[in-house]
Amino acid sequence: MRFVVGLTGGIGSGKSAAAEEFGRLGATVVDTDAIALELTRAGGAATGQVRSLFGDEYVDADGAMDRAKMRALAFRDPAARKKLEELLHPMIRAESERRIAAASGPYVIHVVPLLVESAGYRQRVARVLVVDCPESVQMERVQRRSGLSEDEVKRIIGAQIKREDRLAAADDVIDNSGTLDALHKQVRALHARYLAESRLRG
Repeated sequence: MRFVVGLTGGIGSGKSAAAEEFGRLGATVVDTDAIALELTRAGGAATGQVRSLFGDEYVDADGAMDRAKMRALAFRDPAARKKLEELLHPMIRAESERRIAAASGPYVIHVVPLLVESAGYRQRVARVLVVDCPESVQMERVQRRSGLSEDEVKRIIGAQIKREDRLAAADDVIDNSGTLDALHKQVRALHARYLAESRLRG
């Protein structure tokens, strides 16, 4: 059975940087955010249904889902967020499973921002790896990269599971409150453990 590690963390925690390093070391990375982006780009499998469900104003001039408008709607309207999740989550899950089954690396890093919140995903992974940092660091990183206001970032963080609950669900934790080199060092140590584990299972 394929060894799958579920990688998660709050917005701005450094999930992408950790996943990128695991990929560089040879793991197969299956990222649900990347799949969601593919599904909702121009010509994507979900874009037509986004237009039908939410209207033309949520599809941009290029024919892709307008992510900024949809994010704003989802955060102010829980019913709209539920409708979007009901559309995208089954498609993301099916494509994730296909990519995991086809993976060529020694093990899979499955990047799922809502892993802890989604009970079904926990049953699909052998270990839960949380990338963690203080909320103040999250705030600074997200504002720097996205240009969102402090209030907008606080709303996004507030809508996610509490940091302590995410950490309580973790089998492994990467502390990403420091430098990129410090993150990479922790990834390398975990990579060695996951390689050993995948060989035991293989």
